[in-house]
Amino acid sequence: MRCTRMFGTALLMLGLAAAPAAADSTPSASPSGDSGAPTEAGTSFRTATEIDQGLTATANGSTGDFLYWSFPADAGQRPEVRATVKLPEAHTGETWQVEVYDGLRRRQACQYGKQTRTAAPGTASVELACVMRTVRAWSEPWANDPLPGTYYVRLSAVGLGAADRGLPVGAEVRVDAKEIGGAAAVDGSLGEPLVPGVAMEAANSAEEEEDSAAAVLSAIEPEDGWASGWWSDRWVWTGVGGVLAALAGIGGYRLTRGAGRPTHVPPGA
Repeated sequence: MRCTRMFGTALLMLGLAAAPAAADSTPSASPSGDSGAPTEAGTSFRTATEIDQGLTATANGSTGDFLYWSFPADAGQRPEVRATVKLPEAHTGETWQVEVYDGLRRRQACQYGKQTRTAAPGTASVELACVMRTVRAWSEPWANDPLPGTYYVRLSAVGLGAADRGLPVGAEVRVDAKEIGGAAAVDGSLGEPLVPGVAMEAANSAEEEEDSAAAVLSAIEPEDGWASGWWSDRWVWTGVGGVLAALAGIGGYRLTRGAGRPTHVPPGA
């Protein structure tokens, strides 16, 4: 009996000693966002953090900072950018906006979505959205159409008061794209996507006569590669239209050809 008590006491002490270690080894709750997605943002176009479509990136910053991310978009896609800003409890009212720029750093208009929102004092978070126009494979030089390449997301607060500057905030950004298909197809395409470093890569290849990616500044691209959307439902409808036109021609001929020449000519006719 005495041995049993000693054995039980030893197990109890061992359990109490192991409990803190087990608690320390338990992983802390991961911040909101997808696994493998970036957890920081850039502060300019050149230092924009690259994110893939379909992943939620997170970042911490301060009111008054400009937060930048970049993502790829190919022809036929309609990107949708969503951002959530987690505000501090002590803010007196802030206005946040999300902007999208193309590879030439031209600001792209949003078809719809709340691009700018004002958070009332005490509001815990504010959500922003921007649904862009469909990316075109080719455009006139004077047009401001979205073209295949890298796009930049800029998240910032505007019209800040002195009391709100420098307060800590958290941000979440997610980019999704919808495939529009043949409805957005155009004749023509770009020689190269508008990504940082593409001109340097072309010059390097011409001089060294080999493909080198050392000068490429952007490593992100669509899953199937650039210009992967050459196939669209326009080809299907063109083929279906051709078949229907052929059937209509055959049916019209059979209806209008008549009975043809008579097989027997009566005497004296």
